[in-house]
Amino acid sequence: MGKKIVIQPVTRIEGHAKVTIQLDDSGNVADTKVNVVELRGFEKFCVGRPVEELPRIVTSICGVCPWSHHLASAKANDAVYGVKPPPAGRKLRELCNAIAYTEEHILHFFFLSGPDFVMGPDADYSVRNVIGIAQANPEIGKKVVRNRHLGSHMLEIVSGKAIHPVTAVPGGFSKPLTQADRDKVLPMAEEVLEFAKFSIKFAKEDIFPKYLDTVKTLGVINTGFMGTVADDGVLNLYDGKLRLMKADGSFADFAYDQYTEFISEKIQDWSYMKFPYAKSWGDGFSMDSTDPRGIYRTNSLARINVADKISTPLAQKEFEEFREQFGRPAQLTLLYHWARLIELLHNAERAIELLNDPEITSTETRVPVTPRAARGVGCVEAPRGTLIHDYETDDKGLVTSVNLIVGTTHNNAPINMSVNQAAKTLIKDGNYDQGILNQVEMAIRAYDPCLSCATHKLDGSIPVRVDIVDADGNLKDTFRN
Repeated sequence: MGKKIVIQPVTRIEGHAKVTIQLDDSGNVADTKVNVVELRGFEKFCVGRPVEELPRIVTSICGVCPWSHHLASAKANDAVYGVKPPPAGRKLRELCNAIAYTEEHILHFFFLSGPDFVMGPDADYSVRNVIGIAQANPEIGKKVVRNRHLGSHMLEIVSGKAIHPVTAVPGGFSKPLTQADRDKVLPMAEEVLEFAKFSIKFAKEDIFPKYLDTVKTLGVINTGFMGTVADDGVLNLYDGKLRLMKADGSFADFAYDQYTEFISEKIQDWSYMKFPYAKSWGDGFSMDSTDPRGIYRTNSLARINVADKISTPLAQKEFEEFREQFGRPAQLTLLYHWARLIELLHNAERAIELLNDPEITSTETRVPVTPRAARGVGCVEAPRGTLIHDYETDDKGLVTSVNLIVGTTHNNAPINMSVNQAAKTLIKDGNYDQGILNQVEMAIRAYDPCLSCATHKLDGSIPVRVDIVDADGNLKDTFRN
């Protein structure tokens, strides 16, 4: 057996993971796996609770993207109760979703992935971080902090809480937006739009041109894609229908509650995260790069690929340029960063559109609900990909079953494939350094994974091994489920 390289922990992501790279006797990569080593049981401890509590509970799945879980859960509640929120309630939800997107995309591009490009992938890790960016570019650093703060402050004004929201309720939104609060938020949203315009201009002029060769080679795989579009094929991050696209560009559209007809999930014994795949394609599941089967991706690049257009003008202009340059579907993994900035621009524009909508300040924000036995599927496009909440209740409105498929979960197989490709491309004859290993991590960071969101199930189907060691580190016993 050759040498084993372990990268632990993977840095600048949400959650915990390690990468295991197995070298052959010649020092070349035989295989690489991303081991997700945390496990949380939200699907289990939601069972038995009143379904209306779930929009408040699931925000604790993740402090980075609580709004995505909050809104998907509220939409699942709407479906369980069989109600439709009034226009103002729906628009307030979408407004919060758009604001949360701007905050999170700024976080990822500048705090998590940005150091690899601004400081360089080979820079010492002590400066390859957001502090290094701030020291090298203090004015940009100030803008980044300022605009993330604006996003959080806008959410507090609109909903009362930014991190663990409680405002989206079954049947709508619990808190109308006053004209006074709307007038406070609008200038903040306009400032965020200016920063979004700066960000994509800065990236296109000063960042991406330097790394086009890396973009064309690092983590490149060939897959399908999935995202949400409106009935006319326009990108929609809050509501619409799911579009599952093959690598050749052909696609099928379906309603949220039909997802089990198109998607299935597998378990692997080396990860606590499930592996969704496109069962409707009929060719099974394989992560073999020479013969991938059933593999699709979600998140920003997937959404740009499946959409026919974008509704806001500035983002549409960038969308057209991106598609002209990279085609449809674009497969290069590091293009996730570019697509993310297009989405940042779109959400900044969309927030202003919604704030200028006269209906946004209506006091009719919710409708009454009555418990019943039903199934409800709620779906939104979280920044990290398509987020599905699937609930079943009894006639008292108590939860009997929960299934969550999180954006990062959809990307589990593609992340493993991209990391394997990166390792095989970069590590030859046993030669590597910290810069090369960081580039392997870059293939993960492109997907902006949130592993805290993505590992939930506790039903005995996920293998667990417990090693008992003595004080000297000697293995004494092993227990497996």
